[in-house]
Amino acid sequence: MKVSERLYNSIIDLWDKYNEHPFVKGLADGTLPLEKFQFFMIQDHLYLMQYAKVFALGVLKAKNESDMRLFSGLIAATLDTENALHQDYLRRLNISQEMIAQAKPSIVTDSYTNYMIAIAEKEGLGELMAAVLSCSWSYKLIGDFMEKFPGATEQEFYGEWVNMYISDGYRSSNQLMIDMVDRLTEGYTEQQIQNLEHIVYVCSQYEYMFWDMAWNEKMVEV
Repeated sequence: MKVSERLYNSIIDLWDKYNEHPFVKGLADGTLPLEKFQFFMIQDHLYLMQYAKVFALGVLKAKNESDMRLFSGLIAATLDTENALHQDYLRRLNISQEMIAQAKPSIVTDSYTNYMIAIAEKEGLGELMAAVLSCSWSYKLIGDFMEKFPGATEQEFYGEWVNMYISDGYRSSNQLMIDMVDRLTEGYTEQQIQNLEHIVYVCSQYEYMFWDMAWNEKMVEV
């Protein structure tokens, strides 16, 4: 069994619960209140800026040009593709760049991103990829859920968000990350794989907390 398959099997029950969360359901059926989405988008923007730094540490730690280019490409995908969607929504929500610059991370955003960066700094490339995979892969599965949800892709407001995460580009980027996990963890011991499972579990719990935080608009600043 590939390491990625083992990680998937260890966490899929939790990932499936994301689709039952009222925030995710609200995105799918279009009933999510705009103020909750606005809160989410600001925090998600702050999250993405730190998420990109995890890949930057991958560039730093990479042992060959090929991996440097892969990590560099993931930085670009985060900043130029996902962030571009965020910037469009932020404009539509009348959130200025000044407001973004002054925004503070919630305790969930801060704790989650600090955990990923700590893993990236202290551990190897396989562990770094396990830390970011919880976000990427679970969003791909949320996209799969929304693609089958009646009317989700045609929504006037949230449809663009839905279509981002069902796009071929996003799915290809996610598969690239899965393949990187398998390649970078070749020869890992049982103990090392269990550590990867722990990293994915912790990051996946943070992902659920992020949805919960956005739904409740729970801004606990750090």
